Amino acid sequence: MSPPWGLEMASPMSVMGRSVPSLFSSDGRARCDGGSVASMLLPVDPRLSFDSVVEAYDEVRPTYPAEMFEALFELLPPEPDVVEVGPGTGQATQDLLARGAVVHAVEIGPAMAAKLRSNLPSDRLRVSVGDFEEMDIEAGSADAVFSATAYHWISPMAQRDRPAAILRPDGILAIVDLIQVDSPDDRGFFAAAQPLYEQYGQGHSGPPAPSRDKVEPEIRAALRTDSRFDDLRVRFYDWNQTYRASDYRKLMLSYSSTQMMNEDDRNDLLNAMEAFINERFGGHVTRPLVVTLTTARRM
Repeated sequence: MSPPWGLEMASPMSVMGRSVPSLFSSDGRARCDGGSVASMLLPVDPRLSFDSVVEAYDEVRPTYPAEMFEALFELLPPEPDVVEVGPGTGQATQDLLARGAVVHAVEIGPAMAAKLRSNLPSDRLRVSVGDFEEMDIEAGSADAVFSATAYHWISPMAQRDRPAAILRPDGILAIVDLIQVDSPDDRGFFAAAQPLYEQYGQGHSGPPAPSRDKVEPEIRAALRTDSRFDDLRVRFYDWNQTYRASDYRKLMLSYSSTQMMNEDDRNDLLNAMEAFINERFGGHVTRPLVVTLTTARRM
């Protein structure tokens, strides 16, 4: 479902106030009860929940600003080799390909990967199904490691170690986050909807949404202290998204936290939210969003 504040699924540890088993052990390694996530791929792994809602995901998940890609490609050589982490069904992949990149997309969900292949048939796109943290990718083979609204699923250590190994000298790590902000642009919807979220155990927990001028992607702090990267920069883009009630329902359905709910509770919440938007907000709502592009150069 759509968290009312912060990153899309910003923390795998807690989703809308509901505890979710950690994907990471105390040493930062990916795990799942009974074994590693990569080796077992158990259905309880929330990263695989997107496979059950591929069509909704493909229909309603947002794309990203053209200016963002223009800024990224100014840092890259012509026809760059790009490893994309968590491409989904191609919301950002299409822009990478359109600008001449050769893309190796690593997607953990088989159904999501199949949809990506069908959406973007190209001899410059290679799609691999698996866990980015454990997949065999040649060292020093990429001009960029790129991820859009998916890098929070990677363990903190691997967020830096994997691109440090995969990137060529002067290669670029580029992480995109989609962050919901506190803004009157939502016409009070998210505050008004909180009792409904809470009724189904999905109320917000954690810090409040930042204002637009206080947005801070988490990856910046980690990269700032890593001597393997320099030329760290964050770019910001206002990127509000407006949805009809029926489309906001699909957006909620496309989130892993919604998929992890009891089926009856999930359907009741979706029905109630769609009715709430139609009755109280004229049938449409706006998510006030800021897209951030964090880039760092491999030394």
